[in-house]
Amino acid sequence: MNTHVTQDQEASYHYKLVRRAIERLDASDAPVSLEELAQEMNLSPTYLQRLFSKWAGVSPKRYQQFLALDHARFLLRAHHSTLDTAIETGLSGGGRLHDMFLRWEAMSPGTYAKGGAGLTIYTGWFDSPFGRVLGMGTDIGLCGMAFAAEAGDDATYKDMAARWPEAAFVENKDKLDAWMSAAFGGAGERKLHLIGAPFQIKVWEALLHVPSGHVTTYSDIARAVGSPKAVRAVGTAVGKNPVSWLIPCHRALRKSGELGGYHWGTPIKRAMLAYESAAREAAPR
Repeated sequence: MNTHVTQDQEASYHYKLVRRAIERLDASDAPVSLEELAQEMNLSPTYLQRLFSKWAGVSPKRYQQFLALDHARFLLRAHHSTLDTAIETGLSGGGRLHDMFLRWEAMSPGTYAKGGAGLTIYTGWFDSPFGRVLGMGTDIGLCGMAFAAEAGDDATYKDMAARWPEAAFVENKDKLDAWMSAAFGGAGERKLHLIGAPFQIKVWEALLHVPSGHVTTYSDIARAVGSPKAVRAVGTAVGKNPVSWLIPCHRALRKSGELGGYHWGTPIKRAMLAYESAAREAAPR
């Protein structure tokens, strides 16, 4: 077993503890001290401090601020990506986003309309900073990343497989290992193979222009794809995003600053936004 896999397993274990902490913090109307939180989780304060600092890059006290329910509103005020650049440059319909070291291409509408017939999709389960994640990919790149912490493995797999009912699914974790490693910060290029309807792919491409630590709104996305009145349709397309995390649908908020939904569970969405905010704060200036 290589070092990266060991690190992913450790991050996944840490996230399980962080999830418990999130649930405890949500149940409280007031800030919870490190000592109180550690006692209720049957951990020492020193260990909990070290765990949070290693997983999130900041202290539990600071991380609580990122987890606060009004943090999304703060992000909307302070780090709102309007997607104007995406509108000005045009959504390319395929290519490379250099700042993300990410290359992608889309399946033809005809192949998608056939439910993935003739397509081989490789599958495998991985550990991640947000718990168990199902990876799916073709010979071109990743076509699916789904987090199972809320729904469980079986329901998560069925949900994803139902999106391309005529495809052939082959369990082959090794085929996906390098791409999944790159998805969570490992070396290598992140490659995507977007499999969806044309409107969905335009929405997903718009999401790729939202930087880490920033957020956007469904209204901004609708404007970026040239359909400013189709906010509800955009919300549906965002919810159907098959490549969570890499296509950052967790960065899409309601115009009011409310989180909105997340297909794999709101706690994971909040954890992702807090994780990225912490990384932004911890990064060298």
